[in-house]
Amino acid sequence: MPDGDGLDTLGRIRLDKPSLPILMFSYVDNPPYVARAVALGANGYLMKDCTRDELLGAIKTAAAGENLWTRERLRRITGALATPRLQTDVEVPLTEREAQVMRHMAGGLTNKQIAAELKISYETVKEHVQHVIRKVGVSDRTQVAVWAVRKGLV
Repeated sequence: MPDGDGLDTLGRIRLDKPSLPILMFSYVDNPPYVARAVALGANGYLMKDCTRDELLGAIKTAAAGENLWTRERLRRITGALATPRLQTDVEVPLTEREAQVMRHMAGGLTNKQIAAELKISYETVKEHVQHVIRKVGVSDRTQVAVWAVRKGLV
């Protein structure tokens, strides 16, 4: 894809059409990548070597607004989704800029794209990303996205 990857596209679509059913179709079978697809709201994720019947069934299920995530599939990405659970009464003290960066991260944007969107330097974005990761108490940006979705922030 010339303007990014499927996750970038998923994030952009979700920003414009949050309720649109989306089925990811990929060669990439990487748990953190799939975890980001879950966090960004994909209805399902199929490998390009699936059968015709699997593809048609998945399209029908996603078109009906249902998810295709199976226990087995989610179990494979459990490690990437294992974010620390914060108590509901605990507030994470993000600055307004950190919150903006976090929302863009959860939307699947790269640091370079966030910098362009917010009209700040790439280095500043990297700093904000590190602050968000530290404050939320996770180890990577995928887990920030999952956390933000779970908290209803995106």
